[in-house]
Amino acid sequence: MTIPFLKDDTLPVGEAAWVAPGVRRLLCGNPGPFTFRGTNTWIIGRGGALAVLDPGPEDAAHLDAILRATAGERISHILVSHTHRDHSPGAAALQAATGAATFGFGPHMTPPDQGGEGGDHTFRPDATLADGTAIEGDAWRLTALHTPGHCANHLCFALEAEESEGVLFSADHVMSWSTTVVSPPDGDMAAYMASLARLAARDDRLYLPGHGPPLHEPAGFVAALAAHRREREAMVLDALRAATRATAQDLVAPVYGPALDARLVPAAARSLLAHLIKLAAEGAAARDGEEWEAR
Repeated sequence: MTIPFLKDDTLPVGEAAWVAPGVRRLLCGNPGPFTFRGTNTWIIGRGGALAVLDPGPEDAAHLDAILRATAGERISHILVSHTHRDHSPGAAALQAATGAATFGFGPHMTPPDQGGEGGDHTFRPDATLADGTAIEGDAWRLTALHTPGHCANHLCFALEAEESEGVLFSADHVMSWSTTVVSPPDGDMAAYMASLARLAARDDRLYLPGHGPPLHEPAGFVAALAAHRREREAMVLDALRAATRATAQDLVAPVYGPALDARLVPAAARSLLAHLIKLAAEGAAARDGEEWEAR
């Protein structure tokens, strides 16, 4: 199934734009092969107590843009969807500037020496948000949904406001511009698929992702993402059977083909490793050191 990615995004860096009642999008200038045009920071509310979701990396220009966009208003909550370095490090400077409390599922769960090198290990929320926890400000209420897969402490947030019913901040679990990187051990393919199924069971009408433009009518998009992962898993198993024994790196070329951007090869190998771990847990593959074989 083809995934209808959205690559047409004209929002200028540093300029806040209203995307839904009570919700503004602010784009950080940190483009890259995994961040698209940059990290989306979401400003929730107007006039009263505001929430800022995902203040981004340590970036003075982006901090200035957040403060400029909320001038004359009060930021009361700083929310973090997950502790990757393009999402949470900016929380410290924003808190210092505003005095707002920080909220998140918890600190990064994988130490650097165990594969957590992409994590922000400095972030410690003032308040932890378990699955189903609600927080609120003036005329807005958010419910945290624990959606592990991309990151073990990943949260999506459902917005409950009279004018914004059906809005979900999907962070990096569902992005409008690309598939999501799932890199073990902090990333988990089985958890990712379960979290995707959880979102598919909802009836949200608008996703506001961590990267890329807003995603309207997301149900078909989520179904396409799930189908893509199932197809990829079948390709991994076929390639493994053909190779008899192989490492995740060995499988990149037969699964992804020669057109894969060289910058994405390491991430592709990590994604294939996530599929292999899931297959092993299901009894379809077995591991011997760095090599795998089909069962």
